[in-house]
Amino acid sequence: MPAYSVETKKSPEEAIKAAKAYFGEEGLGLQAKEEGPCCTYFEGGGGFVRVTASKSGGRTTVDLETREWDHQVKQFMQKLG
Repeated sequence: MPAYSVETKKSPEEAIKAAKAYFGEEGLGLQAKEEGPCCTYFEGGGGFVRVTASKSGGRTTVDLETREWDHQVKQFMQKLG
């Protein structure tokens, strides 16, 4: 399972909201299985995407773990950065 990390100027809440819009039913159509203020987890298409966001200093670090959605995760990271 590949794991990725990206820093963004968005708050953790904004980063999670962006992940829901990108990966969720209105975006790629994955089903949200877990949701929280700092994390979310999606399943679909034989794989999953887990997104966790945390604030450190003036930046937010977004960690992503995936199976079968690597290309889409990389595209999302570019949009966040």
